[in-house]
Amino acid sequence: MVDAIVEKLRSLGLSDNESKVYLAMLELGPSPVMEIARKAEINRPTAYAQIETLKKKGLVSTQTKGKKQLYIAESPEHLEFVIDRQLSEIKNKKDEFQNILPELLNLYATSGSRPQVRFFEGKEGILRMQEIVLKSNTDEILAVASLDQIFNLFPSHVNNYSNKRVDKGIRSRLIYTYSKGPTLKDNDEQMLRTSKFVSEEMMPLSGDLSIYGDSVAISALTGKISGIIIDHPEIAKSFKSFFELIWNSIK
Repeated sequence: MVDAIVEKLRSLGLSDNESKVYLAMLELGPSPVMEIARKAEINRPTAYAQIETLKKKGLVSTQTKGKKQLYIAESPEHLEFVIDRQLSEIKNKKDEFQNILPELLNLYATSGSRPQVRFFEGKEGILRMQEIVLKSNTDEILAVASLDQIFNLFPSHVNNYSNKRVDKGIRSRLIYTYSKGPTLKDNDEQMLRTSKFVSEEMMPLSGDLSIYGDSVAISALTGKISGIIIDHPEIAKSFKSFFELIWNSIK
């Protein structure tokens, strides 16, 4: 029971020892440090140190009785102030981040003409790549993909990635293979997508390729699932040329 409450208090921002001391004080009422330490099953110096941090958080008050200094736990309702303080700190950090972000982006943009290559691993890595593509400022994605591999790895792909793409108004041109044959509309204005089917025999795929803006995202969706994103205008331009060549050759 106590361990469970300590765990919950930890999630609210108290340390293990702070939680133990606070719980002991709640049970004891006004008490000296030695009694609190005994109840919390920690040594006196540690108990005193935790009391001081709890005082700073507004969870402990003191009173003098004769020559004794007694410590009193404030009502658990005061824990809300701890949470409010954390929210305020998070907001301040977010504001500081927004202030420094332009400078960081400038540094990122001045890294020269070297291709920026980012690596991603596992299913979560592929999902992260999709988020990056959707957060780009592109108005069109050129893609080559195996629907079998996509649906196998992401059964709800259409309801997630594709719908998010549509919500952002990003159009798509897709060259795809599928073991069940042509399944997508050639022109699907509702999904902002134009598609062309190629048989697996003509173009065996085990992953997908997306070209957007000045970037190229390449994923392996079988075996060791992984992917890379290459940010480089000339490389993206070359991949766009390859895509257009294939697109125009498909009847």
